[in-house]
Amino acid sequence: MNKPLFWRFAITIAVLAGAFFSGWPLKEKIKLGLDLKGGMYLLYEVETDKAIKLKLDRVGSDILEKLESESIPVASVDADDKNRLLVTLENEGDATLAKKAISDITDLKDVPGSTSGNNLGYEYSAYRQDLIRQRAIDQALETLRNRIDAFGVAEPSIQRQGEDRILIQLPGVQDPDRAKNLINTTAMLEFKLVDEKASVDDALEGKLPPNREVVWSYKSDPVTGQLTKDKPYVVEKKILLTGASIDDADVRIDSQFNEPYVMVAFDGEGSKRFAEITEKNVQKRLAIILDGKVHSAPVIRERIGGGRAQISGSFTADEAHDLTIVLRAGALPAPLRLLEERTIGPSLGADSVARGIKSILYGFVTVVLFMLVYYRVGGVIADIALLMNLIMMAGLMGYLEATLTLPGIAGIILTVGMAVDANVLVFERIREEVANGKTIRAAVESGFSKAFLTIIDANVTTLIAAIVLFQFGTGPLKGFAVTLTIGILASMFTAVFVSRTFFNMILARRTVKSVSL
Repeated sequence: MNKPLFWRFAITIAVLAGAFFSGWPLKEKIKLGLDLKGGMYLLYEVETDKAIKLKLDRVGSDILEKLESESIPVASVDADDKNRLLVTLENEGDATLAKKAISDITDLKDVPGSTSGNNLGYEYSAYRQDLIRQRAIDQALETLRNRIDAFGVAEPSIQRQGEDRILIQLPGVQDPDRAKNLINTTAMLEFKLVDEKASVDDALEGKLPPNREVVWSYKSDPVTGQLTKDKPYVVEKKILLTGASIDDADVRIDSQFNEPYVMVAFDGEGSKRFAEITEKNVQKRLAIILDGKVHSAPVIRERIGGGRAQISGSFTADEAHDLTIVLRAGALPAPLRLLEERTIGPSLGADSVARGIKSILYGFVTVVLFMLVYYRVGGVIADIALLMNLIMMAGLMGYLEATLTLPGIAGIILTVGMAVDANVLVFERIREEVANGKTIRAAVESGFSKAFLTIIDANVTTLIAAIVLFQFGTGPLKGFAVTLTIGILASMFTAVFVSRTFFNMILARRTVKSVSL
């Protein structure tokens, strides 16, 4: 074996071994996608308009606190359905002072035609509203990733789709309802004072004091698990503290009732604020409200330092654990609306894997037999190159820890055909050159040279399509793009480099005057 041929053969073996062993063991490195492993497929829409309303509600609470601190009586502060914040003063003469105080703490602008007398109207600019919508989607993606990672789902797929949609794929999830509850919980935690002087009966009839609202506690039916209203509370609209100040949350067990509850720890600023709230409101009740439901309303006995608060509410162990996840991950900036849901059982996934492997084997055997019968010696070389191609594909997928999907299996089968297609081009070129009277050595040299550009052109255009599909496709389609891309790169190497190496090995013998094609 001459020196150039030796190095070609050494490179071939090195690439093959490197690709295979870098991905070993394949069973641990290659992950199965949702359609093969089973799990959940969820498509959500982020209700971005409500993100603006939620932000206006928080700004409204700041405005209420600011005006009260400057002794400006306020009748109400409410965000309407048109993304406007309406401030109603008790005295018309306070309008100028109120406008000055509000402009000091917000970037809201006046709503044309909505300000008159003691009524002030504010809204965000169109640019600011678009920015809030975009940030809401980005924050929702990050929050959901944190929640699902803490939930312990292996290989989840969470990605933006279109303008305001989020696609979530959770392979191997065994409890779909629990996963949906975890995802869908807004986790808007608020601390508000209970107004015990207000009449609950009057409030339920719509006779509410200024800047007050009714919030209910709920109880779970022991049989159906359905939540039903339990007790109404009249609370102040002013938000004293939110879940944004939470630094940590964990599950504790109540020693008296042996029930789990959630202990939250505030960050530095939150701890200071919580201590101030409890110091100023001793003997008052502080409602702990999560997603519009009162979980508890304890009486403040004394100033509470240390920045810790307890959330109880007859939780199960799973519910308490999931609540700590969403509190640590943060609140969603806007509610999610479920547009599409698909659940795939693990048995269906296992059946798909078995059928996919059979398809690859059947396709491989069929192509191998065809090449042997039609191209004989050339077919043997093509089949060796094809086997090496599959080994390299498996190794590279393992090295990249790629996720195998059902369309991905289709990509492997397609690659089996494409891998020998390049060899077919070379063999036909060699046949043409032999028919034109060239020696077998010259025909092989000319066949590979002339077919090279055609092979590159055909594979590069397919590679571009695969890259575009990976970039813009979702879920299983990305699996198809991954296997197709790896298969194309492997087949270009085996068809152009490996096949020629084996031909050169055969032609290295001086007695060879022809090769059966």
